[in-house]
Amino acid sequence: MGELKIIYHDEHYIAVDKPAGVLVHRTRISEDTRFVLQQLRDQIGQRVYPVHRLDRPTSGVLVFGLDSDAARRLVGLFEKRMVSKRYLAVVRGYISEGSRIDYPLQEEEGRLPQQAVTEYRRLATVELPFAVGRYATARYSLVEVLPETGRMHQIRKHMKHIFHPIVGDTTHGDGKHNQLFRDQFGIYRLLLMATDLGFIHPYLGVQVSLQSRLDEELEQLFDRFGWGSECLN
Repeated sequence: MGELKIIYHDEHYIAVDKPAGVLVHRTRISEDTRFVLQQLRDQIGQRVYPVHRLDRPTSGVLVFGLDSDAARRLVGLFEKRMVSKRYLAVVRGYISEGSRIDYPLQEEEGRLPQQAVTEYRRLATVELPFAVGRYATARYSLVEVLPETGRMHQIRKHMKHIFHPIVGDTTHGDGKHNQLFRDQFGIYRLLLMATDLGFIHPYLGVQVSLQSRLDEELEQLFDRFGWGSECLN
């Protein structure tokens, strides 16, 4: 992992474009040696405080506080659902034009399921001339996802729940379609990107709107599918 791309920086907060495949911070069960938190700390020469999380395979907007009070204030906005979040995902099949998934999720074994709500809107589709299983072609959808809650793996689990798993999801996805993307396009990552994050700045009282652009790998893939910039809005 090279230098992290910084997309926002003031005296209270810093936001980066998190690469896919990297953990936000060290965990007890991980043997990883690269973490966004430590990399960013070393890059700017200052301690940073985590505010929210993105799964290891998910890329996109990730915000840190530059002191504990700033982090605490922004965490409070997340807890009150006062932070807008937008993701892009590539899912198996032709998903419906849009809907709201209200399906409780169990975050940890032994705990009761908690409310989890996700809205989505289909942006584009593609049919590829590759046989998968008993089908002669393979169909996929580009989806805008707006999670109202923030449960662990929420988007990935909700897409699986409605039978449209995200491409590249090795835990909740479809292995045959994941393999197709590896073989045909050299895509080994989860196709879930946190593209937009918005909140009212806890200190300044102004709207902060953060965006993450598609990287070159995804731009090339989307161009191949005919998913130009008009499909992403």
